[in-house]
Amino acid sequence: MKRYCLALDLVDDPALIAEYEAYHQSVWPEIKASILDSGITNMEIYRLGNRLFMIMDTTDLFSFDAKSEMDRNNPKVQEWEQLMWKYQQALPQAKPGEKWLLMNKIFQL
Repeated sequence: MKRYCLALDLVDDPALIAEYEAYHQSVWPEIKASILDSGITNMEIYRLGNRLFMIMDTTDLFSFDAKSEMDRNNPKVQEWEQLMWKYQQALPQAKPGEKWLLMNKIFQL
């Protein structure tokens, strides 16, 4: 098993944040299927203000490149991602079009 942690910001608007959270209380079944099919075995998202923090547990065979390719070829995932951009904003250090950024682990007990 591998674990990855990622960060992203939301547009700092309480109404939009509430809508975003509502979508994540009933994520489309096609999105859940695409997550599982990519080798992600567990995913959690936490929020503080407009900052999001995602924890992903994956199989040892998981690949971000393979997940990206699967997503590009899945119209439902593309629809979801386009919808989510209404609520999300890239972190300052993100490249154009980049959303979730991989975080570096700096401590483990």
